[in-house]
Formats: sequence, structure tokens, C-alpha cells
Amino acid sequence: MPIYKVIEIATVTEEAIEEILNKWTCNGWNFDGLQFAMRESSKRPSMAFALFTRDASCGEEK
Repeated sequence: MPIYKVIEIATVTEEAIEEILNKWTCNGWNFDGLQFAMRESSKRPSMAFALFTRDASCGEEK
């Protein structure tokens, strides 16, 4: 049974996204997707959520 981790990214930049992806995949989490929250008045996302999973048998959260 998988367990899930959701990370909020308040500053949506290439560097911020790379940092989150590298940090959590290095800690044994599998990247599952990226969701963007948009504002009607802007074409740039106001925030994003990185989604990760891993097997529950891996133990406690890191």
C-alpha cells in the first residue's frame, strides 16, 4: 500500500521545483506529479504542489 507526500511550492521557479524534486527523490520518494494553482489575472502559476509516493513498508517518513 503506498503512502503519499504533498509538498507545497510557494515560489514557482525552475530552481525551486528542481530543489524539491531532487531532495525528496533522494530521500526515497517517487515523483508522482506536479499540480499548478493559477490566478485568473496571471499566466504564471501562483503556487504548485509536488506529489510523491513510496511503499508503506519503507518505514517512517524522512
